[in-house]
Amino acid sequence: MSCLVCSGVLHTPPVTPPNMIASTPKPPYFAVIFTSARTEGDNGYGVMADEMVSLAKIQPGFLGIESAREGAEIGITVSYWESETAIRNWKQQARHLAAQRKGRADWYESYFTRVCKVERDYGFNRSRGEEKA
Repeated sequence: MSCLVCSGVLHTPPVTPPNMIASTPKPPYFAVIFTSARTEGDNGYGVMADEMVSLAKIQPGFLGIESAREGAEIGITVSYWESETAIRNWKQQARHLAAQRKGRADWYESYFTRVCKVERDYGFNRSRGEEKA
């Protein structure tokens, strides 16, 4: 998979462990914010969600992902990409298209997707003793 930081060199970007914040390159890059409300029951959702994360990680232009869900309430997943082209290609990936159809049919009461260009970012990491300005 290509990485913005490495100027398109094919490699695996850093994997974000569960409950961790994705490591992203210096802006600009793009974020896809997927906000959803689920239907009752799993109905195969967990297996497909894991598959989609694994598949996204090998797509050209993928930079990272963060996800949170409060019980059966609202869920938010943010995926980071090096370009709008990479995002469009992911949206049209065959297995992802099948998951989208299944989501509308079985898994989501509602969802909304937002695509944003990240112009600036900053943060803090206590365990690394660093601040990103």
